[in-house]
Amino acid sequence: MSEQMYITLNNSVSMPMAGIGTFLLNPDEAEASVLSALKNGYRLIDTANAYVNEKAVGRGMRKSGLDRKEIFLETKLWPSFYEQADAVEKTLERLGTDYIDLLLIHQPSGNYVAGYRLMEKAYKEGKVRAIGLSNFNQEQIREILSICEVKPAILQTEVHPYYQEQSLKEFLDSQGMVIQAWYPLGHGDKGLLAEPVFEKLGKKYGKTSAQIILRWHLQAGNVVIPGSKNPDHIRANFDLFDFALTDAEMAQIAELDQNKRYYTSTPEMLRRYAEMVPPVDTQK
Repeated sequence: MSEQMYITLNNSVSMPMAGIGTFLLNPDEAEASVLSALKNGYRLIDTANAYVNEKAVGRGMRKSGLDRKEIFLETKLWPSFYEQADAVEKTLERLGTDYIDLLLIHQPSGNYVAGYRLMEKAYKEGKVRAIGLSNFNQEQIREILSICEVKPAILQTEVHPYYQEQSLKEFLDSQGMVIQAWYPLGHGDKGLLAEPVFEKLGKKYGKTSAQIILRWHLQAGNVVIPGSKNPDHIRANFDLFDFALTDAEMAQIAELDQNKRYYTSTPEMLRRYAEMVPPVDTQK
């Protein structure tokens, strides 16, 4: 089997389906994780203004020695920057690159329409290859679709076997949008990893429960970005391409859906996000 799986976005850009996330990693950890991931064959890296590790991610990419064109770099604009005309330019500066492969609006908070307009402008100027949304619900996505000039290509949101988002995925499919899963392993929920179906399939394929879950995502059409600073986990989270689940096994996993999520945003949280200014100018 191929070493990586790709998905084609609605503007014909090709995106790797398995990548590494850098949420909650400090700069030293983020740099080391990016370097480790790229050495192990990953080509998709996810960061965000709010993670305050964009500079470190850029360093890890450069230290890898890979050509910039080989890496699919994704980052997210934070709400307090949505109305800053130079938000994209400053993001590029921190990352030390002249273009971003995928730029997302991080939260449906503050003046997110202004943020979306910034991304559209950057897209038209060739500074961004694709744009999308993160943590938006169906109603908010419809609002963007009704006003956008450049269609969002991706929705990054919580998805895992306990929270499969089937109706949202059907809606996204109808709009030519791809789903990208954060918390793809259920936020480290030991109960999810211990589900008998994953243990059984793990034995059959010689894989861990986490690898079975990540493979399920890929075959379900979900782009995954599990985060890790452990080199062994980073390696294991990419060792997904030498087996495939059967249709019957995919159906068994579909039955685990409990509509159970680990993160729920509230109007109060969204209000706070718009006021919070990440210390990006002081990052290492």
